[in-house]
Amino acid sequence: MILAIPSPLGVALGIAAAAAYGFAAAAGARLSRQATQWALGLAWLLHAAVLGHGLVGHEPRFGFAPALSVTAWLVLTVYAVESRMYPQLQVRRALAWLGAAAVLLAILFPGTPLHVSASPWLPLHLALGIASYGLFAAAVVHAWLTTRAEKQIRLAAESQGGVPLLTLERLTFRFVTAGFVLLSATLLAGLLFSEQLYGAAGRAWKWDHKSAFSVLAWISFAVLLIGRARFGWRGRTARRVLYAGSALLLLAYVGSRFVLEVVLARPPA
Repeated sequence: MILAIPSPLGVALGIAAAAAYGFAAAAGARLSRQATQWALGLAWLLHAAVLGHGLVGHEPRFGFAPALSVTAWLVLTVYAVESRMYPQLQVRRALAWLGAAAVLLAILFPGTPLHVSASPWLPLHLALGIASYGLFAAAVVHAWLTTRAEKQIRLAAESQGGVPLLTLERLTFRFVTAGFVLLSATLLAGLLFSEQLYGAAGRAWKWDHKSAFSVLAWISFAVLLIGRARFGWRGRTARRVLYAGSALLLLAYVGSRFVLEVVLARPPA
């Protein structure tokens, strides 16, 4: 759910979360692995508190920055689970900086209130969309880790005990598949139930920038999955299609909302 509350408590929690992320990132090289994980875990909990604060007793809000904040939190949640199975993953500092930037951005740009006539199902629709963002973001992170591991192997710099390339590739496509399912459900709901979701302020499906980029992203991911299943796509080819689809998806919601909220300084229609 894409929520943000520009209240003093929400701002205080956000600053605390950003500071905790910043500490985990800056001090990560000097702390032990366990200490870094504890610092990152504290930042993750504070970040969850920021998001949870928006769920209790306030008018829901949504926008490009809260969407990025929830996406970053979901990626960190995935990392928290995976780091238990694959302790070799070395992305703690990068994800900590990502979390800090996302929280601060959501404080600066908390989004706009949900329309009073919107359906109670609209938050679920938004949650599905942002969950797909999180899964594709996790896929991008794993694709980047695969690229880094390949470069280290070519330079003979890979230390023993790293996550195998095939494992990283398999995880990447698992996230792509799960994200594709959620994105398909989100687009289908928007196509069939747009007016019901947005209530009296609703409108039938229209081909605006968000819709066009979303469909192009969906086509890109569909091509990627078909190419993987039929032609065995992997390596650079698969990663390029994944990056292209993810960029289109980022432009679909976050990009269009950024233009409306920041560049044009007006709420979306």
